[in-house]
Amino acid sequence: MKIITKNLEIFTKFELQIINITNEIEKIIQLININSGLAVIFCKGSTGSITTIEYEPGLIEDFPNMLKRIIPNKINYKHELMWHDGNGHSHVRASLLGPSLSIPFTNKKLILGTWQQIIFIELDVKPRNRELIIQILGE
Repeated sequence: MKIITKNLEIFTKFELQIINITNEIEKIIQLININSGLAVIFCKGSTGSITTIEYEPGLIEDFPNMLKRIIPNKINYKHELMWHDGNGHSHVRASLLGPSLSIPFTNKKLILGTWQQIIFIELDVKPRNRELIIQILGE
């Protein structure tokens, strides 16, 4: 078994920005010498998340709205008492969604559903430079 690690840098502009990273992950898989295996995508940092959705305008609007309803930003968070940085809700949202995703691939093709794309969602309250770690395991 081989293990290859790559970095993907993305730049975000605003809180709850959703970025489709499917093509970038597919390009990485195409360039490495592994035909089948598992791609693990991990976000370094505690206020960003990786997941999958159908990347279409309705869900691009629905997904952030859902997060606002279940984890509102206008309530008290203990994190605010400690750091006063305005992003207590960002940490809670990121913990709920999770920092990583594992996707199998065969013949250098990700095994995704017809309408399924890999996304990064910015949960912090300010623009960020993000480093994603892509680790490919396989043969």
